[in-house]
Amino acid sequence: MKITLTSSRLVKPAYNGNPPLKPQHVPLSIFDKVACKDHVGAVYIFSPPTPSSENIIKGLSIVLSLYWELAGRLGTDDMGNTVILLNDKGARFVEALADVDLQSVLTSQPSKDIESLYPSIQGVKELAQVQITRFTCGSLLLAFTADHQVADGHAITNFLVAWSQVTRGISMGCVPLHDRGTLFKPRHPPLVQYEHRGVEYITKSYSTRSIRCNNRHAMNVTVHKVHFTKEFTERLQAKASYGASKSYSTFETILAHLWQVITNVRGLPGHETTHIRISVNGRGRMNPRVPNEFFGNLVLWAFPHCKVKQLIAQPLQFAAELIHDAVHKVDDSYFKSFIDFSSSGVIEKEALVPRTTLNESVQSPNLEVHSWVTFPFRQMDFGTGKPECIIPGYLSTEGELFFIPSCTGDGSIDVYVPLFLSNLDNFKKLCYALDSKY
Repeated sequence: MKITLTSSRLVKPAYNGNPPLKPQHVPLSIFDKVACKDHVGAVYIFSPPTPSSENIIKGLSIVLSLYWELAGRLGTDDMGNTVILLNDKGARFVEALADVDLQSVLTSQPSKDIESLYPSIQGVKELAQVQITRFTCGSLLLAFTADHQVADGHAITNFLVAWSQVTRGISMGCVPLHDRGTLFKPRHPPLVQYEHRGVEYITKSYSTRSIRCNNRHAMNVTVHKVHFTKEFTERLQAKASYGASKSYSTFETILAHLWQVITNVRGLPGHETTHIRISVNGRGRMNPRVPNEFFGNLVLWAFPHCKVKQLIAQPLQFAAELIHDAVHKVDDSYFKSFIDFSSSGVIEKEALVPRTTLNESVQSPNLEVHSWVTFPFRQMDFGTGKPECIIPGYLSTEGELFFIPSCTGDGSIDVYVPLFLSNLDNFKKLCYALDSKY
């Protein structure tokens, strides 16, 4: 596949009249500061007929006039704190042509070739980037990346849907709420009810040691896509919920199943502890509820954990319950405890750093999971139809899972599972096993 870049430009906000009154910059919130400092992205595939580049660019300029952080840059204030400069310098927009049919690129399993369809993130200053690639068959692939310090997946999806809406000439359904400065004030007096050291924050010495130890085996990792049909998932849920006082969600059930399977094929010592790091959106958990339209980061993490021997020996329901309970505990009191802890001065006093600075290439014996299943990707219609397929970037961190709504649109789920090559064959044998023990 040959990709030819045909243009690269900055798209700046197009205001209707005078620009709105806004500060010169906004500080990162405490939730922004514990988010990863990388560009995160995905690709969206549209079948012909596809919208014109002119309309896509025009829509982007309009939506940036309201989602103005994505047209800005990171900088520092007079105190040396990292801030988002609201300078309207624009988002990067790249156009490209591919010399092949799209179907020749879309293999059944993930491939590093997809990286050539993204705008480069090396030394990138823009906070949002787009690359649209047109294929000989008429299909269009839209790759989007954004700096995670600016917004979480929920907020970025709101942006993408709003962009598609203004592109096709209708009012955006989600006007962003810009309120990083006042929504997350600490309580007086503060009430730190939970331990946040070792959870959201770690010491700098631990960060350095962990990176050095975990990167040794990174080259032996492959990304495998698992397709869970709606029928299989329902059978899995029935198995997990049998005799229980509650039913478990699709996410809880599939994740519990994968946790047991991956732990088994890793061949870990039985006395070792394994945990999962699960992203939890705080918008619907905090009281008062934070509006869905809030643009920024509002994510903390649940950490269900268990001894390897116990996890493998117990039925699926056991693992599902661990996940359910851990996520349930990340509630309003936990979010407010985190706010009070982060605002207390202890981060600076103890020289703590966000756990996300680890950038581990290997998660074993643990897992990290990101679920995009509830994101409204299917509402991304730029005027010629919804995306046929959504694919995350090729992230080969062993044990870092992505849950994506399947391209089939029938309720099936695709999970991208990075594994050691030596574990792949055994994983394939067990990932669809319903009746055998792990």
